[in-house]
Amino acid sequence: MHQQYQETLDFLYAQLPMYHRVGATAYKKDLGNTLALCAHLGNPHHRFPTVHIAGTNGKGSVTHLIAAACQAAGLKTGMYVSPHYKDFRERIKINGNYIPKQRVIEFVEQNKEAIQQIQPSFFELCVAMAFDHFAKEKVDIAIIEVGLGGRLDSTNVIQPLLSVITNISYDHMDLLGNTLPQIAGEKAGIIKPNTPVVIGETQPETKSVFEKKAEEQQAPIWFADQEVQVELVPDGRTSPERARYQVNQRGAPYGPLFETDAVGPYQQKNLATAIKSLEILAQLPAFQEICANKTKTPFFPELVWKGFAQLKELTRLQGRWQQIGTQPTILCDSAHNEAGLSAAFAAVAGMTFEQLHIVTGFVNDKDLGKALKQFPVDASYYFAKANIPRGLDARELREAAAALGLKGKAYTSVKNALRAARRKAGPSDLILVIGSIFVVAEVI
Repeated sequence: MHQQYQETLDFLYAQLPMYHRVGATAYKKDLGNTLALCAHLGNPHHRFPTVHIAGTNGKGSVTHLIAAACQAAGLKTGMYVSPHYKDFRERIKINGNYIPKQRVIEFVEQNKEAIQQIQPSFFELCVAMAFDHFAKEKVDIAIIEVGLGGRLDSTNVIQPLLSVITNISYDHMDLLGNTLPQIAGEKAGIIKPNTPVVIGETQPETKSVFEKKAEEQQAPIWFADQEVQVELVPDGRTSPERARYQVNQRGAPYGPLFETDAVGPYQQKNLATAIKSLEILAQLPAFQEICANKTKTPFFPELVWKGFAQLKELTRLQGRWQQIGTQPTILCDSAHNEAGLSAAFAAVAGMTFEQLHIVTGFVNDKDLGKALKQFPVDASYYFAKANIPRGLDARELREAAAALGLKGKAYTSVKNALRAARRKAGPSDLILVIGSIFVVAEVI
């Protein structure tokens, strides 16, 4: 089976352009291929209910949080996320379990003629494969993360119960636009007629964009941060791996404290977005019908809190503020744009350690200047190129960083850079691996 599976992957990698490897040349600016593939498959995306999640930062975490709550309610929960760290099957999960290798082999073999005729991108094929898998396994609900943008993203063929947009920041400007309102306009493309939408963060530049689109679509709209606040409880039980939070709704405490392994930068905002989204979801008759035969326990907030408490166990979330070593502490985080990096280093500033060591690398189409300005000067740097064609040369990165006062050495690989950081770091130091999901993928 392993050889057959590898041959299947070799076929896909050889035939299909992959955005995360080659960049914009793999991005298809229409839904034609996805619709054609889905039509060939009998439109599987029409056979199960969905929640659709977009945003610049946090959409992956919010996807996992909502999925965890649904799983805690006993729902058979599909989840589509991207990109992947190690195995592309990470993108397609049911109750945290990756799509079986045999199902991947069968899907490609049975549809090879259509694949060669339609010539989808790798992402388009993965989306269609996910929908086909979820339909065949008769999931109760699927939580679908947008890949890039929203309006023209391959996932945007679904008609969800609920749409969620976490926030808007500068990322993928070559494809989505150079201003926050332009980027928001692309993300707002997932807002569907008469379908409720939750916006995670109220931002002056983008609020009217979402309100106008919602009005056009007659879609009820909520801004999560106006109604829900999540506060970290510093009670000695907080660690890089687990934390306790208090939820306030409209300024008043709501429910008991809850504990979760959703920790690190942005997670308080992500939790607030997920909580408001799940509150709205729980009020929808269609979702209530799904839950009717699964549990007698109220879905919100009892089962939501239960799901959050078991987040990583239920959904296999990885790569977000993930601890992979102690003495010294080694943390990995997939932050890669201005807003994400700013939040990550704000969190680092609140930690206790002797010396900070940063292993970092970027893809070559990022706004390097904006990203590097978020990095602290008082750290030791280890620059590396991620092992993908889009990876930025480590020497070029070192030179750009040096111009901003960030001093360090360039290494031939991410693993070599981390080994060097381990050798230099003392037991009370902190090593942070950050800058790109592809850098993190090489060390987790």
